[in-house]
Amino acid sequence: MRAGWLGLRRNAWLSTATIAIMALVLFVMGGLVFLGALSNTVLRSLESKIDISVYFTSDAPEQDILAVKHDVEVRPDVKEVSYVSRDAALASFRERHKENVLIVGALDELGDNPLQASINIKAADSSQYGAISDFLAEKKYPIVSKINYFENQEVINRLSSIVGTVRGAGALLTIFLAFVAVLVAFNTIRMAIYTVREEINIMRLVGASSWFIRGPFLITGLLYGGAAGALVTLAFFPLTWMIAPKLMILVPDFNLFRYFITNGLQFFLIMLAAGIALGVISSLIAVRRYLEV
Repeated sequence: MRAGWLGLRRNAWLSTATIAIMALVLFVMGGLVFLGALSNTVLRSLESKIDISVYFTSDAPEQDILAVKHDVEVRPDVKEVSYVSRDAALASFRERHKENVLIVGALDELGDNPLQASINIKAADSSQYGAISDFLAEKKYPIVSKINYFENQEVINRLSSIVGTVRGAGALLTIFLAFVAVLVAFNTIRMAIYTVREEINIMRLVGASSWFIRGPFLITGLLYGGAAGALVTLAFFPLTWMIAPKLMILVPDFNLFRYFITNGLQFFLIMLAAGIALGVISSLIAVRRYLEV
């Protein structure tokens, strides 16, 4: 441990550069963590706005409508079903258009309620709307006048595609960045090892064990990673505080700074573990060739 600490201090500029490069890689990885949380919030918000609406004929008895509602509710792929009666639909329509004198006047002149009762269905997952719609179509309920899934099918399918693409791209990007991080850390630590290559060769020739030689570099790599992880966590504190108000204008449901504070310890441990793993693994790979004399 003492030799590892001395190795870090001995090459102060190179150690600073190594920590800075590792911190940059960890910063990108940390940004991916926040980007994943943001994309999940946006996708959940979009998913919450999509449903299947089933409209019933004007003379449909309420008990028959409730029977259809029960048939849908018992499906495992259905998350929630809400019933909107004709009176409730009319009251909601009047409330939305209370400032429009023409529409309110037309409703008063009409006298009768022109709106239909409906049930709104939310699926447990956006990819399951097609199966629910097919179930309703196969049942051929005589009181059902329209199912609006077919009108929204393109939007629903596009949303499902976006969800899958974002998750898949995030996973691939994380793997790619992990590879880049190991490569960058390997090269920077290898430069540090190169400066003392003759010392390593001499230790090997006089009988030093492989782990005796590896030890200081593993400690140095651990210190590099730990310092980079702590530095990145500290950098994200003011950064998320500054970005959060501007981001909430675009995504009101996501408070970046609150998310960081709530998950700060977990985020720090992830950055610390990732930094230490990068430093130690890169040190093991980099020192390997110098153990062969």
